[in-house]
Amino acid sequence: MPGRTLDDVDVKGKRVLLRADLNVPMRDGKVADATRLERLLPTIRELSGKGAKVIVLSHFDRPKGKVVPELSLKPVAEALGGILGRPVGFAPDCVGPEAEKAVAGMKDGDVLVLENTRFHPGEEKNDPEFAAQLARLGDIYVNDAFSAAHRAHASTEGVAKHMPAFAGRLMQAELQALEKALGHPQRPVAAIVAGSKVSTKLDLLNNLVTKVDILVIGGAMANTFLAAQGHHIGKSLQEPELHAAALEILKTAAAKGCEVILPKDVVVAEKLEPNARTQVVRVDAIPPNAMVLDVGPETVDAFIKRLPEIKTIIWNGPLGAFETKPFDASTNTLAKAIAKATKEGKVISVGGGGDTVSALKLAGVHDDLTYLSTAGGAFLEWMEGKILPGVEVLSKAFSNLG
Repeated sequence: MPGRTLDDVDVKGKRVLLRADLNVPMRDGKVADATRLERLLPTIRELSGKGAKVIVLSHFDRPKGKVVPELSLKPVAEALGGILGRPVGFAPDCVGPEAEKAVAGMKDGDVLVLENTRFHPGEEKNDPEFAAQLARLGDIYVNDAFSAAHRAHASTEGVAKHMPAFAGRLMQAELQALEKALGHPQRPVAAIVAGSKVSTKLDLLNNLVTKVDILVIGGAMANTFLAAQGHHIGKSLQEPELHAAALEILKTAAAKGCEVILPKDVVVAEKLEPNARTQVVRVDAIPPNAMVLDVGPETVDAFIKRLPEIKTIIWNGPLGAFETKPFDASTNTLAKAIAKATKEGKVISVGGGGDTVSALKLAGVHDDLTYLSTAGGAFLEWMEGKILPGVEVLSKAFSNLG
């Protein structure tokens, strides 16, 4: 946990630089999914209500240090105002005269969004001078963008070295949820890790087998493990070059007392297409012309039967090709069972990662887990056991103050 939160600071009359994540999906110039904006509201409302001048910093997309008009945060600022139910100002730059003028015109309680920080090359380079320019606009720094905390950029890490730094309510909630899931969890802990590739989750798997009691592997990445064990998996997606790594993970898991659950049965089809003709087969009977596209019902049911013994669940990645029916079946079935156990107070459940959020939304249970992280890369890196610069700097910055 970072050293200090909003409980530890008086913000009345102060200029608060709030690092948010306004990097939201856009379609035809409009915000297509406002989840990230909605999650910011508690922090913005608290700061504004306590009389702070709230100055919102964020990146948007990848303009690579140049001004790209279509990547302006102006429409996002307008959407934020709509959700907040009050006017939100906008400055056409995040540093320099225009930003300074906009900040100088603020009254206590006002909210102002500054232009895309990535319009300046100093942002991604974490340039000390650019960080100092940002810092001149505020008195206090509050980071509420856990989703960008894995990057050591000027607005996520550099600026916190110039002023008292605090965690916002979203950052605080995220870190508390992850601490419950991996830091000091109630045991037994089960992790569900799925998705298409082992290669993108090697660090994650290697860390989890030393931390959890049960590791469930699904998605196409399970194919690599099955193939490494000698199963013929037909035309299924897999990574032959990672067979040795997969076997090493299984060996480490056994040495650490971590039970690994791989599919016993799978759903196969000759093509990945909506409502394709499917078969449920054992993993030792996959037809040579078929692809594994979902975990089978027996495998899912076997894990659901074990839910009563599990106290904490971490979930990253859908079990099958969930965007295409009927290959969403195993993910939906498991999601609903975990949601039910969570609502009954029998398990702490934390999910995260882009595809995981989408899959749980499609299953209709995204509001029913203990915590669902929208952070993507930062969520993964935390689960991999890596230090996140944006979190680390909150722990260190001005630790001698207050």
